[in-house]
Amino acid sequence: MLGGPKNAKIVVPSITPPQIVSALRGRGWKASIVKASTMSSELKRVDPQGILKCVDGRGSDNTQFGGPKMPGGIYAIAHNRGVTTLEGLKDITREVASKGHVPSVHGDHSSDMLGCGFFKLWLTGRFDDMGYPRPEFDADQGALAVRAAGGVIEMHHGSHEEKVVYINLVSGMTLEPNEHDQRFIVDGWAASKFGLDVVKFLVAAAATVEMLGGPKKAKIVIP
Repeated sequence: MLGGPKNAKIVVPSITPPQIVSALRGRGWKASIVKASTMSSELKRVDPQGILKCVDGRGSDNTQFGGPKMPGGIYAIAHNRGVTTLEGLKDITREVASKGHVPSVHGDHSSDMLGCGFFKLWLTGRFDDMGYPRPEFDADQGALAVRAAGGVIEMHHGSHEEKVVYINLVSGMTLEPNEHDQRFIVDGWAASKFGLDVVKFLVAAAATVEMLGGPKKAKIVIP
């Protein structure tokens, strides 16, 4: 069920870039592998001051875009691990900070904290058939818990106009969003850094893009 960001560099041993491409094509996606050398002007070294943010390509009130990108920000970690409590979410917030990143979740201008499509899908049971338990908190409670544990709340604006999904497997590198040329950005290497199930992480990212009606076009970035 792969169907998410495809710009990545291979640092994930559990699934190879050709396997990602094959899985995505099997779902009706257009997918290709690109070398990091062809994107040298866009790939940036991760900045410890940048927020670990959602893959969302829209504009934001926070411009510290140099952190890793994961669906829903730190919600991706909780989702992958089956963490459903506010205390567990606070623990993840502190863990992300201890590993050198600024933890965040986001809302948007029209739906407040439910403006994160990934979290809304999780909360409303759209991942139930994939075996993910729903969170025991709502979007406002989650945001307050993240903030209380030292995290950042980001607010997005504008409409979704993403044209492509990048799955970036280049360790320690990321791409930055551009609200005028939108793309979903998924840093696949970050899943490994936090000890997540990489295949499940990528499947959930792909499913998220599909359920939200995003572009079924991916680029996998490798070294």
